[in-house]
Amino acid sequence: MQYSRFPILLVLFFCFMAITSCSQLTEKFNSSPDFLNPPLVSEIYTADPSAHVFNNRIYIYASHDIESGGIEDDSGNHFNMIDYHVLSMNLDGSDVTVHPVGLSVGDVTWAESKFWAPDAAYKNGTYYLYFPAKDANNIFRLGVATSSSPEGPFTPQPTPMQGSYSIDPAVFVDDDGSAYIYFGGIWGGQLQRWENGTYDENGSLKDLGDADDPAILPRMAKLKDDMLEFAEEVKSIEILDKSGNPILTKDLERRFFEAPWIHKHNGIYYLSYSTGDTHLIAYATSDNPYGPFIYQGVLNEPVQGWTNHHSTIKVGKKWFFFYHDTELSGKTHLRNVKFTTFKHNKDGSIDPIKTYFGNDWRF
Repeated sequence: MQYSRFPILLVLFFCFMAITSCSQLTEKFNSSPDFLNPPLVSEIYTADPSAHVFNNRIYIYASHDIESGGIEDDSGNHFNMIDYHVLSMNLDGSDVTVHPVGLSVGDVTWAESKFWAPDAAYKNGTYYLYFPAKDANNIFRLGVATSSSPEGPFTPQPTPMQGSYSIDPAVFVDDDGSAYIYFGGIWGGQLQRWENGTYDENGSLKDLGDADDPAILPRMAKLKDDMLEFAEEVKSIEILDKSGNPILTKDLERRFFEAPWIHKHNGIYYLSYSTGDTHLIAYATSDNPYGPFIYQGVLNEPVQGWTNHHSTIKVGKKWFFFYHDTELSGKTHLRNVKFTTFKHNKDGSIDPIKTYFGNDWRF
């Protein structure tokens, strides 16, 4: 039997191309990007920065990454933080201070583990630290602790916030003094397990990215005047495209994954959030803190590392963007906080924030 040499040569050609492509991809992933901004601190690993201006100084409430030995997986077992250190700095970014431990898991009677991304607020002469943690049933709840000082130490409430669940609390205090809490994260953040209104350990399959269903949405609630509890039932926040259609689960570059954050500019509310496995920070806008929010574009291009989590603050006439990457360690779970600046365009849009030299951000 005779065989044509052409198919064999064609197969060898495609094998060569595949090997070459894999080699180039490996080289790209193993190469270090050119970082635009330095880490704020190197004494400890920090991530998920929530920045605020208190007492004419910037305070950053961040996760404290440690080496826990957990197996890296989509549920985030390799992220097992046990305490919070508040960072602070002058308004120009100088004189960065790592404050002593402000709160530990051991201080919270109901918490067992996973002190993930926190946030803070100030009202009524008191500083409030909001945090997620897993309880004895391995379910994420949100807690709140108080202090007379922005860096702590913080005294936790004896129980989680009633009706709370999932992760990534972010508190926004509006111009009229009304305070709102935004939260939620899928996969390890368990938000998909609450789609029916109660906790379902088997969760929902809508977070897997293969469905035409509307994507799982972040949650919010107005806070009581004492800032310790929800003042209303938890609500979902609609994120729509510019035609008024819901963002779909399979739309991985626009769908919500985790890390909701709100800022306000010229009367417009900006909801920004992480898209998760596509590593973008996207943003959407509304004329109401409850939404619906209309998707506008990318706020921050991907950073080195698996997660992308951020916050924004206005200092004088400048807007600062706080984020993290893995420059110091090169490890997904040992991150470092950084910051840069950004601007709103005249039409309210924001050009994508670059955190590396060059234009290729697809790590």
